[in-house]
Amino acid sequence: MDERAVDALRSRFAVVYDEALVDRPGELRAALRDADALIVRNRTRVDAGLLAAAPRLKVVGRLGVGLDNIDTAACASRGIDVIPATGANAQAVAEYVIGAAMLLMRTAYRSTEAVADGAWPRTTLSDGREVAGKALGLVGFGGIGRLTARLAQGIGMGTLGFDPQLPASSPVWQAHRTSPRTLDELLAAADVVSLHVPLTAQTRGLIDAPRIARMKPDAILVNTSRGGVVDEAAVASALREGRLGGAALDVFDREPLPAGSPLAGCPHLLLTPHIAGLTRESNERVSSLIAEKVAAALAP
Repeated sequence: MDERAVDALRSRFAVVYDEALVDRPGELRAALRDADALIVRNRTRVDAGLLAAAPRLKVVGRLGVGLDNIDTAACASRGIDVIPATGANAQAVAEYVIGAAMLLMRTAYRSTEAVADGAWPRTTLSDGREVAGKALGLVGFGGIGRLTARLAQGIGMGTLGFDPQLPASSPVWQAHRTSPRTLDELLAAADVVSLHVPLTAQTRGLIDAPRIARMKPDAILVNTSRGGVVDEAAVASALREGRLGGAALDVFDREPLPAGSPLAGCPHLLLTPHIAGLTRESNERVSSLIAEKVAAALAP
């Protein structure tokens, strides 16, 4: 959490701030005995057991937007407010999606070591693709999806969207110059598919082997939502067999990604450790927003 946001809370409340407390569950539970508020990122499981250790808890602040690590029903039954940092890291995620798509479509990211060693793989790396004129498919069209569409349009991409919460007649599509499609239509038409959905029973395994088979064989898949949305083994197989043009995965079903994952050694693959929404700027925005909202929730 940004130190200035922590200091702002310290000026008004008694604060225990420890980045590693999540790794010491006994100490975490002890610290919660007298806590009125809890602020977490994605690794802390705020479940019924943890809530039982916090009898005074009034509010949970989430430094991010995903709530799959928080038992919202258990919080609601106790009257505990759950506050995500909605919108505060959208720019960071949208820029990651566009940057990853450009990197993978151009393929030049693979040349650094060879060029440094005196090789000159100009011919093999001269068939990269431009993103202008290509179609970006956005699975989920909330705030981050809409911002990603705007950035993509700014570099000449067309945008398609699928969101079961938005009927095709919604004015949102026209306002954001994005064509609504069914999921299967989007997968078949998009050159880049970017996922922006929460992890729920309905979205777990959403992008599996049959759906990957519907995608163009040179399409790029970008996942910055939650790892369980994608079948990692199916992505690995498609990349190794040339049935997928590339993938950028920032989130995984298990984090950290276990050694020996089928993704290890795959071609045309970019792996990052759940940092798409993390930049200096986004951390300041997320931290200050949650600090302000948690303080307001605790105000008499």
